[in-house]
Amino acid sequence: MADTNFDVLIIGSGPGGYVTAIRAAQLGFKTAIIERDYLGGICLNWGCIPTKALLRSAEIFHYMQHAKDYGLKADNVGYDPKAVVARSRAVAKRLNDGVGFLMKKNKVSVIWGEAAIDAPGKVTVKASKSEAPKGALPPGAYQAKHIIIATGARPRVLPGLEPDKKLVWTYFEAMAPPSIPKSLLVIGSGAIGIEFASFYRTLGAEVTVVEVLPQILPVEDHEIQTFARKSFEKQGIKILTNAKVTKLDKKSDSVTAAIEEGGKTQTITAERVISAVGVTGNIENLGLEKLGLKTERGCIVVDPFSKTNVPGLYAIGDVAGPPMLAHKAEHEGVVCIEAIKGLQPHPMNKLLIPGCTYCSPQIASVGLTEQAAKDKKIDIRVGRFPFVGNGKAIALGEDQGLVKVIFDKKTGQLLGAHMVGIEVTELIQGYVVAMNLETTEEELMHTVFPHPTLSEMMKEAVLDAYGRVLNM
Repeated sequence: MADTNFDVLIIGSGPGGYVTAIRAAQLGFKTAIIERDYLGGICLNWGCIPTKALLRSAEIFHYMQHAKDYGLKADNVGYDPKAVVARSRAVAKRLNDGVGFLMKKNKVSVIWGEAAIDAPGKVTVKASKSEAPKGALPPGAYQAKHIIIATGARPRVLPGLEPDKKLVWTYFEAMAPPSIPKSLLVIGSGAIGIEFASFYRTLGAEVTVVEVLPQILPVEDHEIQTFARKSFEKQGIKILTNAKVTKLDKKSDSVTAAIEEGGKTQTITAERVISAVGVTGNIENLGLEKLGLKTERGCIVVDPFSKTNVPGLYAIGDVAGPPMLAHKAEHEGVVCIEAIKGLQPHPMNKLLIPGCTYCSPQIASVGLTEQAAKDKKIDIRVGRFPFVGNGKAIALGEDQGLVKVIFDKKTGQLLGAHMVGIEVTELIQGYVVAMNLETTEEELMHTVFPHPTLSEMMKEAVLDAYGRVLNM
């Protein structure tokens, strides 16, 4: 007979779920995780990681095409779409296996199936369609004092733009195409839409991006998104903002979209369409309604320690609301389980959660945008440093980019940092650490950055905010 009593049950094994399970086990809780499809969830299997594998293939293909710019020769450069996809899936499989290993290492039980909460402390798990991994506990009735919902999110579907998996794709289909379409329409210009636009354009597709808002990458600083847009358009991506797709007319092997822009309607025909209009939390079929659990805009309402309004029930990650990012889910889960243990962790400050978009050029940010700081009536100093003034960027042949920082003029507090350019998704963490440590501009100015590195631009941008920039 399977053991059915636990201290902590976690529904969902995405980054939030499995990391929370590991931390729970470290804290001495008898822990189980319930999963119905993939260990590692969407992120490891169909999101964060495999998309980066695809983008890496596209990046190398781009460099091979421009080998002569580096004094090199690469003739007859091409790509095999099936091999590109196969590499991406192999990366996902490796990480999926890794999560299974981590569960065993930390003595976390895996229960395979679809969960529904019958009452606080009681969960029924029904068999799922996917094959259970070796050693997983079977469906049945399980109990735990603490139940953490970490069920993630799925692509949002808009009426009239419903994906059909053949002509109209979500990110699932876009990650495993049988071939690269000659033309592509991307609806939505958030991180998912822009990353796929960048990937397919690099591999030769004619790409059009349609965004209903006035700017692409709506959460980013206006100056950064303007720089990025010019770069995308220089690459040949067509971008329509303040525009709305009102209808999709499907043919046998193409789609014609009706697009409203500026009071006029135009049509664009593309071989495939990617719907990237956001995601919505997986809150259905969990039994939440009968429990009286409070939800809002498709997400579960929680306090700073992930408690819901129902005692013994918690929610973390995408299902608990924005920002819908894997690293937010992981940290949220750790804070949640440490609070359950009574360790009195600091609640997560969502302003200090970095956001990264892995297109070309990359985009990364943390904290307030310039406009958001102005909206708060904060007197600010703004510093900027362009990649063209950095020796390492020039040596890499990647001298197009910008680093921007925003300070409180009165206190010297770093309020926000925004970047566009090569490897900025790796650089941003320097500013994240600084903001978490409540670092001032003076401390950043006294920090010695190694030369030659891209990171030197981070200090130069700070110096610029105070009229002391050295290399520009």
